[in-house]
Amino acid sequence: MTVAEFFGCSFLAFGPPVAMFALTIAHDPIRIIILIAASFFWLVSLLLSSTVWLAVYPISPQLTFGLICSVFIQEAFRFLMYKVLRKTETGLQEVTDIVRISDYRHILSYSSGLGFGIISGAFSLVNILADSVGPATVGLKAGSNVFMLTSAAQSLAMILLHTFWGVIFFHAVDVKNYYHVGYVVASHLFVSCITLLNTQQLFGVTLSVSYLVLAITGTIAYQVVGGTATSFRKFVTCK
Repeated sequence: MTVAEFFGCSFLAFGPPVAMFALTIAHDPIRIIILIAASFFWLVSLLLSSTVWLAVYPISPQLTFGLICSVFIQEAFRFLMYKVLRKTETGLQEVTDIVRISDYRHILSYSSGLGFGIISGAFSLVNILADSVGPATVGLKAGSNVFMLTSAAQSLAMILLHTFWGVIFFHAVDVKNYYHVGYVVASHLFVSCITLLNTQQLFGVTLSVSYLVLAITGTIAYQVVGGTATSFRKFVTCK
């Protein structure tokens, strides 16, 4: 049962992101490089967040403070990633397929966001997956027997959210739409803080809110890249 739970949670959390990578990133070496670079930027933000946490913990050992600091640091590194890509996009476009500059910018932001999301999801779930193979059984000593399942679903939501946040954030900075920049930061902070309810085993509330924000954010990202109701209808009907 533990092995089945390991594979089930792994496929739930990383199945869609891996499919997105295989279908939209893997065929282009430039996109792979951007995804890896974005993953590195997120890792550096995690290192900086950990440093801040270690510095503040002896004074105020509050998880909420560390969480808030981590969100702002991640968004600062997202902006840094944006600046790096905008400085290099001319050279990148010369060595990749010829596409419109607006479409190419969306591709860069998508690749960066997916890189942020995959590494974020990996770090949030890897220890849980390691524990899921046993030898203990989840649910003993009044623990929730759906903890690992909900953790995998939450990781999937965060991976997809980071992808959408990347698209929205990059476009918002390009066009100076500070409302969208504020939405990215605020929604990231909100979803991250709402996960604190998991300490009270309110998994249903956490997941419901996270996926509601995911639906809203995905809709905004779709509109940002030029999607419309008509184009979506044509996609669904394969026209």
